[in-house]
Amino acid sequence: MSAADMTLQLPARLRTPLKLDPVLMAICLTLVLGGLIVLASASIAVADKATDDPFFYVQRQVVAILLGLAAGAFCLFVPMNVWRAAGPLALFAGLLLLFLVLVPGVGHEVNGARRWIRLGVLNLQVSEPARLCFIVYLAGYLVRQSKSVRETFWGFLRPMFVLSVACVALLAEPDFGAAVVLLAIALAMLFVAGARFRDFFVFAGLAVVAMAALAIASPYRLRRLTGFLDPWADPFNSGFQLTQSLIAIGRGEWLGVGLGNSVQKLFYLPEAHTDFVFAVFAEEFGLLGSILVVTVFLALLWRIYGIARRAVDTERFFEAYLAVGIGTWLGLQAFINLGVNMGLLPTKGLTLPLVSYGRSSMIVALIALALLFRIHHELAVDATPVNRSRAAKKKPRRRKS
Repeated sequence: MSAADMTLQLPARLRTPLKLDPVLMAICLTLVLGGLIVLASASIAVADKATDDPFFYVQRQVVAILLGLAAGAFCLFVPMNVWRAAGPLALFAGLLLLFLVLVPGVGHEVNGARRWIRLGVLNLQVSEPARLCFIVYLAGYLVRQSKSVRETFWGFLRPMFVLSVACVALLAEPDFGAAVVLLAIALAMLFVAGARFRDFFVFAGLAVVAMAALAIASPYRLRRLTGFLDPWADPFNSGFQLTQSLIAIGRGEWLGVGLGNSVQKLFYLPEAHTDFVFAVFAEEFGLLGSILVVTVFLALLWRIYGIARRAVDTERFFEAYLAVGIGTWLGLQAFINLGVNMGLLPTKGLTLPLVSYGRSSMIVALIALALLFRIHHELAVDATPVNRSRAAKKKPRRRKS
């Protein structure tokens, strides 16, 4: 058998060259490469003091990007049918990670929070891969139980019960921000899947009440919630981070003080290279630069939701729900991070996706983007609606007279 004959016998998805979304690729490259520049500026002083290497955090972030690209490249060649079938396994993996980190001797504690598992040179923040696992599971569940989700409260409640267990594990770390984001993603996916407004608002209301009660019951969380309302009332204690962030943003004015010229990053602003990297960016590039960052993230959401809409048009609902979940995750986390930096929301400890320093966040975000590129590829290869293509295959052939 010749090589040409062997090629013809391969499935169409293996013979077709990989088709990537050029617009989504450009947006992702802008965020990742631009984020490295901003990270270098924001971390150079603290890295030099802590490690005698001004580019210590940049180098580690580059390694994370390379690991994320390698993992994403692997995921890019896995068909979406495999991801759909792996939903229950993904749920088990996500729950296992969240409870494993709570085991003494396994979870690594930093600043009173047990959120990491040591994997050699990498500290894995388990909430990041767990979140993606839950999105994969929920997308598959919404396809398998689509009628039940739309018509019964039990169909709506089953996945939310499982994710509520996950949120309990997150709160035990504690990671209040990750729990809020996970619940919001799940509710957004259920809303898109057609859940009844009655079920949606009842659970959403109960979740808000429960989260508020948890926040109020904890003095630490309560200080965080009330501190952002008037950070200047206690600028050297509970309001210190936010006041320094607002000073940085205010110093940027229209055009900023220039790349590398931030003053607040010089040990005034805590976590300048992680949670508050946007404040440093705003100081150095001003209001116009800040508007540009927001525009790029809006473009990212527009492209991701565009992929979801195309998936719906071709009746690939698992792919559509998955894209909605990933888009909601990245968009909501970016919104919360920017809101925290500007004093619109209480501090949550969430990074700015693809920009802030955070190796676990970067690796998992790149894997999630690889899944989006895979969805785009399969839509580009075959845009025929699923039901129509199946009907065509089942249609009997007419015999020639």
